[in-house]
Amino acid sequence: MLNSMWFGSIVCTKIMQDVRDSMAKADISKKDKVEAAIGAVCANEKLSSREKKVCYYIDPIKRSVAQPFSTGIPAERVCKRINQSNPEICTVKFPIKTEKMEKKDLTKLRVKQLKSILGDRGVECKGCIEKEEFIKKVEDTAHLDSEF
Repeated sequence: MLNSMWFGSIVCTKIMQDVRDSMAKADISKKDKVEAAIGAVCANEKLSSREKKVCYYIDPIKRSVAQPFSTGIPAERVCKRINQSNPEICTVKFPIKTEKMEKKDLTKLRVKQLKSILGDRGVECKGCIEKEEFIKKVEDTAHLDSEF
């Protein structure tokens, strides 16, 4: 199960943090060990579809990912660096968790985030212009929420 702090954030950052957490401190500075750890994390069967997608993008460029990673750069900066070679990596984000959201919580979200929630559910809001219309549509389609 995903930790709630990752919802709405970039998947690449979580993958890089998982790689770092899975390694011994002494091995983090060794590029070959980093490449092996990336392979091990990505081979995990329990990864979500979004995490598998990022692993698919990272797999061909393991060596260029291992270089900045082995110098101790934080996960966010490693993802920004590899984003330059493959911009699709940072477009994969975790969905916003709407399971126990109330109307007051939905009003705090931006229209772009509300559209994203509807998109994840496979719903299109035709004719929606105002934020309130998007909020109503999100509430009406709450039963379509996926396993996230």
